[in-house]
Amino acid sequence: MERAFPGLRLGWTTSEEGQRTLLANRDAWLAQQTFDGEFPLLHNGNMSDYVSVSGWAGSATSSSGGQAQLEVHARLSLTADAIAAAADVLEAIAEAAHAFWGHATPFNASVEISRQTVDPLQKPGVPPRGLPALKFPEHIRSPEIPQYLGWLNYWSAASSRALRFPDPSRDADLLSRARHTASDGWIVRLTDAPLDLDNPAHLDALLRAYERFPEIGGRSST
Repeated sequence: MERAFPGLRLGWTTSEEGQRTLLANRDAWLAQQTFDGEFPLLHNGNMSDYVSVSGWAGSATSSSGGQAQLEVHARLSLTADAIAAAADVLEAIAEAAHAFWGHATPFNASVEISRQTVDPLQKPGVPPRGLPALKFPEHIRSPEIPQYLGWLNYWSAASSRALRFPDPSRDADLLSRARHTASDGWIVRLTDAPLDLDNPAHLDALLRAYERFPEIGGRSST
């Protein structure tokens, strides 16, 4: 993240009690605090321009394909510098973590996208804005299949194969805003500006992407 975001230094942590601490030797502290692949919260200490990252384990029973997975969660503010760096940060995290897939999405859009995941017993409801209903991760057959779409999407080589992306005859628009990664994955940007579902063009782009990739969210098993 620090290489991808010029000027960033993740040298602080915050305890569960809310105590902020500046880490004199971050890397040594992190090595001591990392257990079973999980790692604690690190942030830049700037509450007005907050950047953070943490990682925790997702159990096999609640993860796609029945495989336990590390979940890496990062937060950027919506400043001009952070927006400009977002694709590079997403790629850096995903490639370093050997991720299957990932996304970067503004908070308001993420809240609505999270409401797409429904289940008659676990979470009854109707997705907002005509968006398709998505399955809970434990009902998705493979970890390579993204659970949902976001503004910026990272798809590993395995995920890209599962989605049959790219198809030059169908993906010209997406490819105009996509780039290949060093590990043969892709960063795919749905809209030029950060995703805003109050913008009809942005909502249409999201709907078209779901139509193009019926596998996402476990909607199709083929």
